[in-house]
Amino acid sequence: MEKELPDFYKTVAEEILCRCHPKEGVWVDLGSGAGGVGLSLVERTTSMIVMIDPNQDALQKALSEAKRAELGKRVIAIKAMAENIPLPDNCIDLVVSRGSIFFWNDRAQGLREVFRILAPGGKAMIGGGLGASYPQWARQEFTRRRHEEMKKEGSEAYRRFKEARSFQTFQQLAKDARLVDFEIAGDGEPDSESQQAGLGIWLLFGKWNGKI
Repeated sequence: MEKELPDFYKTVAEEILCRCHPKEGVWVDLGSGAGGVGLSLVERTTSMIVMIDPNQDALQKALSEAKRAELGKRVIAIKAMAENIPLPDNCIDLVVSRGSIFFWNDRAQGLREVFRILAPGGKAMIGGGLGASYPQWARQEFTRRRHEEMKKEGSEAYRRFKEARSFQTFQQLAKDARLVDFEIAGDGEPDSESQQAGLGIWLLFGKWNGKI
């Protein structure tokens, strides 16, 4: 029996707060699923969290968990796609998305939508990873299992999996989205033996002048 891995949502939330130092206000968890990251964030802030995902069942689970944890008054759920976010311009102080961008139909358009809804001074952290404070042994074991699972899909699927998480791909996405001021953090999908395994890759950017 494989060893159970610890929950990584809390360490992802910690890394987001450490890297972004976001302003309190209204935050978005884009591609939230059942709310793992969003709920971990709402526990650490007085901000309102808007969870956006195309899966209504996952959003309902997130809302139910928020209510159970007595956090429901600060959690909103919206069924939508990243490429067409039903929020006005310049209204969100932080947008985060873990693991979602790899499944967007048009990733550059999704990033443009993220930038559009950011308020002046707002920040975004988009990508994937387990958080730097997640135990190294668990990061390496998580990575080993993930790579083995993807290899079973075939060599081409495995190549696409790694390519989607490469520095070069994220750099091109930022260029295609017409982002000017951005940072790429992490090494993508290194081998499970690497000390960097599981740290993932993140695109960080903000809105400083209201324009792309």
